[in-house]
Amino acid sequence: MNIPLKQYWDLLVDHLRVQKGYTTLLVLLLLGSISLQVFIPQLMRYFIDEAMAGDNGTVLVTVAIGFICLALVQQFVAVAATYVGENVAWRATNRLRAELAEHCLRLDMTFHNDISPGELIERIDGDVNELSMFFSRLVIMILGNILLLAAIVVVLFFEDWRLGIAFGLFAVSTIVALNRVRSIAVPHDKALRKANADLFGFLEERLTGTEDIRANGTVPFVIRGLYQLHAHILQCWRKAGNMHMVVRLVAGLTLMGGYTVAFLTGYRLYRDDLLTIGSVYLVLHYTGLMARPIRELTAQVESLQNIGAAIERLSDLRAFQPKIVDGPGAEIAGGPLALTFDNVSFGYVEDDLVLKNLSFGLEPGHVLGLLGRTGSGKTTITRLVFRLYDPTGGSITLNQTNVTQPTLHQLRHRVAMVTQDVQLFQASVRDNLTFFNRDIPDARILDVIEELGLGDWFGKLPDGLDTELETGGKSLSAGQAQLLAFARVFLHDPGLVILDEASSRLDPATGQLIERAIDRLLRNRTAIIVAHRLSTVQRADHIMILEDGGITEYGDRERLVSDPDSRFSGLLKTGLSEVLV
Repeated sequence: MNIPLKQYWDLLVDHLRVQKGYTTLLVLLLLGSISLQVFIPQLMRYFIDEAMAGDNGTVLVTVAIGFICLALVQQFVAVAATYVGENVAWRATNRLRAELAEHCLRLDMTFHNDISPGELIERIDGDVNELSMFFSRLVIMILGNILLLAAIVVVLFFEDWRLGIAFGLFAVSTIVALNRVRSIAVPHDKALRKANADLFGFLEERLTGTEDIRANGTVPFVIRGLYQLHAHILQCWRKAGNMHMVVRLVAGLTLMGGYTVAFLTGYRLYRDDLLTIGSVYLVLHYTGLMARPIRELTAQVESLQNIGAAIERLSDLRAFQPKIVDGPGAEIAGGPLALTFDNVSFGYVEDDLVLKNLSFGLEPGHVLGLLGRTGSGKTTITRLVFRLYDPTGGSITLNQTNVTQPTLHQLRHRVAMVTQDVQLFQASVRDNLTFFNRDIPDARILDVIEELGLGDWFGKLPDGLDTELETGGKSLSAGQAQLLAFARVFLHDPGLVILDEASSRLDPATGQLIERAIDRLLRNRTAIIVAHRLSTVQRADHIMILEDGGITEYGDRERLVSDPDSRFSGLLKTGLSEVLV
């Protein structure tokens, strides 16, 4: 696939515009380096002609010293241009990484369910690494080498118009030939990067499930999958390599043509006394000088092929737009929230509804116990309240305000969710509790820690709130991690709390500590408890049992308990809690 040059240019301008100072310095250094490369051989031509004429040695020594000094200056300027170019590149690519990460975090769950974490890592980090070469070397090498070729042609025109025409045609034909083969490897490079992304995704999923893989004796199957992925990578690499060989072949042929033009033209003009021996040297030197930018242009064309694939993949990623968008900003009142589902339908896949015309209401300050088999729609209800998805039909309101009207920040400030799987970051205790919100004072954090019974644990931390936690909370017990999740909610102070069986995997002693924390958490708040055990919903005011996307039973818990014909009462008597999971 041929990537339009405008797409390269737009990407370059977008990320260099914010670095005007560095970019201007880079351009000045680049122009200085090119000027010196073109001017220094003129000193050598003068030196040779003066030496052939037999002039005194003082002039020759002066020219030689000037040549050496300017050559050193040119090397210094070239190094400075490379240094500044690399800085510009890393500033630009780091900014691009931040933009892409923020963009992905704003995309809804539909996108994240389809794209594996390994593929996202490859796109945000691997593809952007390719672009660092684009940002740094496009200006320094590609643009610089094109300007150098143009300067050489202009100087040769002043030497002799025939030289200018010959080398002008050579330069133009070289650039045209390289541009023609510029993108032939892009599809193959894109396939190679896709194969690498599939490998990263495979490894991420298998490493996460290491225990299950070993316990079920499926290690050989995983290794076989690994070999298959590597075989596919090798196949893609070979195809891309063959295309790169075509590029190198074209470059070699054009370079050979350049040397042929230099020798034939230089010899003919020298024989006709139109050029001095120093001028012939100049032609040969400029030919060698043109050979270097052609070789570098060839290397950069190959890099542009990889970059073209990276740009296309990143453009595809940026083209994804979230289906869940911010509302106009309607305020949600403080205190416990009223929740209403009005004929809500939803399906993760079109024409396959998980919820079907679901309607119920929950008054402020009341607790709803949500029961049902796996796949009945319990988790889907919580996701819809949190606006991880939007219903395909019907409406959901909080205090008579449709959840699509507040901004996502406003909504998720008033609604909080605690699940069994607590996500902790490799960051300080403070940042893990506040989600990096610096507006929450330390005194408030410490009060919540004491209130939830974490005082003893906190007292043993070496650096207090500044103590760094390991990724995933490996240094914490399951109970401590769960209590930290509750602390987040306390600091958040929402009006509606969703609990997904927060104590189902804990030992009885730790479970009692969690239960006391839940009692404090639910005080003066509306709550939904997604229950996997019947004992969990004993604190609920209302019970809802779901089946096949609809409500099979809904009512006051005490009334359902006292009604011998209710399904909830029957479950309590038989203890068939496994029916609910």
